[in-house]
Amino acid sequence: MHEEFEMSMIGELKFFLGLQIVQSNKGIKIHQTKYTKELLQKFKMENAKPMKTPMHPLTSLGLDKESLDVDNTMYQGMVGSLLYLTTSRPDIMFSVCICARFQVRPKEVHLQAIKRILRYLKGKADLGISFYRSQNFSLLGYYDADYARDKWERKSSRGGCHFLGRCLVSWTSKRQRTITLSTCEAKYVAAGQGLTQLLWIKHQLEDYDIYESSILVICDNTTTINISKNPVLHSRTKHIEIKHHFIRDHVQKGMFELIYVKTEEQLADIFTKPL
Repeated sequence: MHEEFEMSMIGELKFFLGLQIVQSNKGIKIHQTKYTKELLQKFKMENAKPMKTPMHPLTSLGLDKESLDVDNTMYQGMVGSLLYLTTSRPDIMFSVCICARFQVRPKEVHLQAIKRILRYLKGKADLGISFYRSQNFSLLGYYDADYARDKWERKSSRGGCHFLGRCLVSWTSKRQRTITLSTCEAKYVAAGQGLTQLLWIKHQLEDYDIYESSILVICDNTTTINISKNPVLHSRTKHIEIKHHFIRDHVQKGMFELIYVKTEEQLADIFTKPL
């Protein structure tokens, strides 16, 4: 590369855009410990009592009209800062995305939820994500949905994550745009939307001469798996929008294979509900 481009060697990469990078013979670890501590100081939470989880399991945030209004500029700043932290912290992805839905007119209850995330980070500031050296480049996708979790619009939350070998390379947590009628349908839609990201990763790998013939997709609902394999639209599925049957077409072509896993082993579960 030195022959083609003008380059200078300034040493091993250790810091880049807020990301701290630790290299070893086993692989690379990326964390944002320095950024996390600065974040706690910025919002005066450096002396707060640490929490074991970013959100209480029974928390269900909504448009609480009785709660007091809070400064939306401050709230938006807290959400934006935490969203950047999700670059290396998938453990707070769901909680931050839930709080991000109330940036227009945040209430005191939403601010308390944000502060709990910061208190969790106070005790877990040094966590990060590791990428291990390996010759395994097989793709694997986990997808899940929490049916009708939004108590105001009754929309489901979907989440997913993708592995390249042993390495977690991407993750997502979003509210579905459409209202689904069952847990099975919510998970079916989540898997179909998640496969678009998995296909993009597949095409990127092909640029490096890494080809995958059939990619495994992990799901914890047997009915969802059966629908993806059934070429017939019957009365229970004909109302589902055509775009969501994207998954069925690719399963029939052999590009993806859906396999069942127990709910306790569903890694995407942390992107659909509180830890």
